[in-house]
Amino acid sequence: MKILIIGNGGREHAIGWKIKKDNPEVTLYFSKGNAGTETLGENLNLQTISQLTEFAEKTEIDLTIVGSEELLVDGIVDSFQRNGLKILGPHKAAALLEGSKEFAKNFMHKYGVKTAKYKVFNNFTEAHEYAKDHEYPLVIKADGLAAGKGVVICEDQYEAEKTLDDILNKKIFGDAGAHVVIEEYLEGFEASILSIYNGKDIFPFISAKDHKKIGEGETGLNTGGMGVVAPNPYFTNEHFEAFKKDILQPTLKGLKEEKLFFAGVIFFGLMITKDGVYLLEYNMRMGDPETQAVLPLLKNNLLEVFNSALHGEPINLDWEEKHSACVVLTSGGYPLNYEKGFEIRGLDKVNTTWFIAGATNKEHKIVTSGGRVLNVVGVGNSLEDARKIAYNDIKNVHFDYEYFRHDIGEI
Repeated sequence: MKILIIGNGGREHAIGWKIKKDNPEVTLYFSKGNAGTETLGENLNLQTISQLTEFAEKTEIDLTIVGSEELLVDGIVDSFQRNGLKILGPHKAAALLEGSKEFAKNFMHKYGVKTAKYKVFNNFTEAHEYAKDHEYPLVIKADGLAAGKGVVICEDQYEAEKTLDDILNKKIFGDAGAHVVIEEYLEGFEASILSIYNGKDIFPFISAKDHKKIGEGETGLNTGGMGVVAPNPYFTNEHFEAFKKDILQPTLKGLKEEKLFFAGVIFFGLMITKDGVYLLEYNMRMGDPETQAVLPLLKNNLLEVFNSALHGEPINLDWEEKHSACVVLTSGGYPLNYEKGFEIRGLDKVNTTWFIAGATNKEHKIVTSGGRVLNVVGVGNSLEDARKIAYNDIKNVHFDYEYFRHDIGEI
């Protein structure tokens, strides 16, 4: 069996690792992949939907898995399906649930998904007038894809005015900022729930807790994620039941009524407040670095899970009664300016699971090529055991200007 995985981060390395672990006989291709995926299969340099479609046809790929939100929004699933190719992910219409925050919020409102109050603007003056009379903090989101940088929590009117000016007037996010969503700030703790959708039902994974900020104690700038623990230690059975009632079921109703039928992943980004569980956002693919923490706890054969979804079959997910802690090592200066090309030493001394997030092979050495460089994942009988395993192994890894948080998973 031949499988193509599209993406070049820790998520794609983890998906490939889990598939290969469960099915050693499969042949894996990654585009573009990284130094980690190269140990599992063949890395390719295919950029466009037409290049990827052509390769999948020519090579007779049995299944393609997409990690790129841009390609999903641009319609890669539609292209593959037109050519009779099997692919996991939402078609272009459903991908708007991630690709447009305005579309997603309107969908939530229409089908009664519990979410923050909001209003949409495409005009600076009107948006500014609305923000002026609003309570703070206030959340401002660029409508489209903005490489994870399009959400700003504004603490006061000055910050809101500057953010609206940057997005609507200065166009710092280009077309992605043609509209903005302004919504109320929700106070509580976040949880991430991945799920698999088979076109009929949504089957949720265990919960996870992401650590977004660059600094200890959740301080400083937002990043793509500095670490994840699973299951989320704060997310109770009561929260899970509220999530199913107020978010999952209304989402499923909306998907069916809008005829958004596909086989793929739905990621629920949640905020749990004193008033209940709210939906912050949908992602229409596996999360990063949530995937790296969750997949090591999955007992099921991941390929069988995906195939069941593609055939519209019910899925019974089975989990290890354990905990995982994924710690992200980054380049110094991330998420702003950082240097690349530093050799990563000591990976051969790491005893636990690790995934490359941003590194490539160069002259028989693994060197850094991104802001988030490496994920080290500990699995243990308790969260504290998992943390100890991850942090003990991190001591063996070295590259110039490396940085990581020491408080991932601290209660």
